[in-house]
Amino acid sequence: MAYKQAKLEPKDIDLAEVHDCFTIAEILAIEDLGFVKKGDGGKAINNKITTIDGQIPINTSGGLKAKGHPVGATGVAQIAEIVEQLRGDAGKRQVKNAKIGLAHNIGGSGASCTVHILEAM
Repeated sequence: MAYKQAKLEPKDIDLAEVHDCFTIAEILAIEDLGFVKKGDGGKAINNKITTIDGQIPINTSGGLKAKGHPVGATGVAQIAEIVEQLRGDAGKRQVKNAKIGLAHNIGGSGASCTVHILEAM
């Protein structure tokens, strides 16, 4: 739905912050968000397409586990990372030429999910 509302497709996204409370969650997220085919998430990570210099940089902030999974602040932290990236203010974590970023957050063990797509203006 977020892609439709933004009139974009997964290929248009330059980077994403996804809810990775568990390792499998990142793998499932990149598949569900259409960055890779279903079943190819683990292989994609092993092939480094999700690194800062990869095809679709994922969790340039380090992800939830790197932050101690700050429940309640997760979504804000994800948006802050995307904004820093789109402004070109991410320092060593900077994704080159980042113009469109996606933040994906989950609550209640997957009972609710939000996706925000931000674009540099």
